[in-house]
Amino acid sequence: MPKVALVMGSKSDLGTVTPCIETLKAWGVEAEVRVLSAHRTPEAVHEFASGAIDRGVEVIIAAAGKAAHLGGVIAAFTTLPVIGIPINGSATAGFDSLLSTVQMPAGIPVATVAINGAENAALLAIQMLALKYPTLAEKLVAHKRGMAENVLKADAELQAELAAL
Repeated sequence: MPKVALVMGSKSDLGTVTPCIETLKAWGVEAEVRVLSAHRTPEAVHEFASGAIDRGVEVIIAAAGKAAHLGGVIAAFTTLPVIGIPINGSATAGFDSLLSTVQMPAGIPVATVAINGAENAALLAIQMLALKYPTLAEKLVAHKRGMAENVLKADAELQAELAAL
């Protein structure tokens, strides 16, 4: 079974990352969920990231607010892909978190989704896993087809409403 680790910098981030957990589970991806802080528990973050491959983790998602160094610190200790979710938790509406997550030095990449973009982080992880798991690739094709069908249906409904005006 494919496995993703989701790490949040604070338990208060749980409400924001719940869509990520739900999406992973709905797609049949095991989610290892942890609370670790790049600043308050750096040794634990190092241990977590360094041992992730041995635990069967294939992608890591790191959600953090404010200084948001969690994704970068994790990426420094693993060769696994890391996806950052900047969390809106400050007076700057998460912009500080976005910049902290996306502005990584050369050699330490962290893919970054939108502020509070938990569902997209899960889907990006699933797209990465789909390179190895054909069933996930098939589900992604069906998912995108379904989204397109919904938009076209909404457009047809709109056209019918406009024609009736």
